[in-house]
Amino acid sequence: MGAVLLIFVKFLIQIIVVSGIIYFVSGRLIGSSINFVRRVLSVVISVTLTSFVYWYSYLRHTDFLSESMVQTMTEVSTLIWIGSMLLISMLLYLVFELFDSSGIASGDRRHGQKSILLRLRSYWRQQKRLRQVLKIAVTNGVVQTIKYARQRENEKELAIALRKTLEQCGGIFIKFGQVLSTRKELFSPIFIDELERLQQSVRPLQPEQVTKILEHALPKPVDEVFTTFHMEPLAAASIGQVHKARLKNYDEVVVKLLRPEVKGIMRDDLDILEEFANWLTSKSTWAESLGFRELAGGFADGLREETHLDIEVRNTLQVTNALAKSDYKVRIPKIYTQYSDEDIIVMEYVRGKSVAEGASEFKRLSIDRRQFAQTILYSFFEQMLFSGIFHADPHPGNIYIDETDGAPILLDFGAVGRLGTTQQEGLKLFLMGIQQNDSSILYDGLMLLVEKANHVERARMEQAIDQILLKISYVDRIPTEELIHSLFTVVRDFGLAFYPSVGLALRSLVTLDGTLRIIEPQFDIFTEAKDFSSAYMRAAFLKPFKEPMATKERLQEELSMLIPTLRKMPRRVDQLIQRVESGKIILHHDIFSDEHNARFITQLFSRFVLLLVGITFGIISVALLAISQFIHDSYAVYLNTAAYLGLFLCAILLVRLSIQALRSMKQ
Repeated sequence: MGAVLLIFVKFLIQIIVVSGIIYFVSGRLIGSSINFVRRVLSVVISVTLTSFVYWYSYLRHTDFLSESMVQTMTEVSTLIWIGSMLLISMLLYLVFELFDSSGIASGDRRHGQKSILLRLRSYWRQQKRLRQVLKIAVTNGVVQTIKYARQRENEKELAIALRKTLEQCGGIFIKFGQVLSTRKELFSPIFIDELERLQQSVRPLQPEQVTKILEHALPKPVDEVFTTFHMEPLAAASIGQVHKARLKNYDEVVVKLLRPEVKGIMRDDLDILEEFANWLTSKSTWAESLGFRELAGGFADGLREETHLDIEVRNTLQVTNALAKSDYKVRIPKIYTQYSDEDIIVMEYVRGKSVAEGASEFKRLSIDRRQFAQTILYSFFEQMLFSGIFHADPHPGNIYIDETDGAPILLDFGAVGRLGTTQQEGLKLFLMGIQQNDSSILYDGLMLLVEKANHVERARMEQAIDQILLKISYVDRIPTEELIHSLFTVVRDFGLAFYPSVGLALRSLVTLDGTLRIIEPQFDIFTEAKDFSSAYMRAAFLKPFKEPMATKERLQEELSMLIPTLRKMPRRVDQLIQRVESGKIILHHDIFSDEHNARFITQLFSRFVLLLVGITFGIISVALLAISQFIHDSYAVYLNTAAYLGLFLCAILLVRLSIQALRSMKQ
């Protein structure tokens, strides 16, 4: 009995070894970046199916258990079994790829280097949660109403269905809905009103949880850092909560703590949210044109960043340093970096009130509301247009009035945007074009702010921009929200998209406009933008006269960089003239000069070569099989072997090409 058991164990080990080989070889043949779970399922099903067929049709009639491993592995039937196993595993992977419309190709990258069991468990948990979310969406009628969202009454039904779905899914989905309710440039008032009804109740952390976080995050024991720490939070949210405390040097501070379970929630529900957005986009052209998938992706990326408080610390320090020499004084709380890390922020406690509740403060301190709003706006313009890093969430709760001197205070730098030099220049032209009511300037600005701007018909787009400008002409105040919404619509209609950082900046302007109108109801961003531009140009013109030494040093630096180029100019001009005279100037356009074109052509050519090789193997193999039918000598078996091997290689190549083609279509 023991000997038989040992033989079966040996056979099982052989199966496992063969499975490992199939797993490795099939992965190499299919290509890189393949989905781990599909690959494992393909191999398991293939090994199980082919092993059963091999045993039922052949092995059970032999005494294979008494044979050595070398004998078993060198038999022709075994080689056919292993080859069939490899081919079937690849075909099964192709089937899984074909029927997976959501394109979950990044699962391996998300899970990093987890063990196989943890990855399988995570995958199963995600799929269960995804099925639950989709069931809620279908039950609430999202699929039915989304097809008819053109009419007003159907749009109302869709808004209700979407709100109920997000509400019942809970957690991150509710927060996503709350963020969507601020996107007035994309959604109609019907959706905004419905999504604003989403509320999320969050229980504060227990005192023992707070103590545990502090002990883990602080570099010293709690009583060596704080003289007092109030366990009752000032505020509690879904990501973290804030406490008041006093340091050993008697500085009053607030301590922001990250909830211990939040990273696990992000890992699970944010992935599910993105899959839900993919599914919704696949069901509706409305959701696709709205960029619902991109909205969910941007929200997920931003929220993942917010779960690392050290990023918020860095953002705060960057904006603080960028505004250090600004003429528009706004206060930013000091960060105590020695006590802050990815789970905790210790910052200065500022005394003040939110601008939304600051009517009494404006009156008590005799603050000029327009001047206060102007200072905030000019500071944001300086952040966006010159520093390139800006506060991306300027809602009323993040802008306070200092109760001592009435200065604006900026809070919460968890969301920060960054604009490159080109985008800064585009925004300047954008504001200038609106103020001067000039579609040509506005077009030039937009072309610096959008992706893939080369194929746009300028005349048609300028005409569309003209229509927008006509809508906002001859009015006392330019409606920022309506203007931004119209520009997003035009850009989308022309098959373009704003760079993510630009879209964030424009949405921030809409949020800021609403905040500033709480401070001063008659405040107009674009009228003030004209004054800001005039003041900036005047300051730039007078700067050489006010700071002659700094101007001299700057000119010296610029000249020192130009001199080497200027010295080469006569020789280069002479060489150019010689080439013109000899007729050697040739206009040359290389399609491979563009990296994307070169990659596309290279991939297309390599796949075409693989296709030709596969077809050639197939044709030659079929020819060899046909020839072998007319040969009755013993060497005909070699022709048959070569033919079947060629057909096997042909099938492998064609399956690989099919998988690559499906993957490219999804991307």
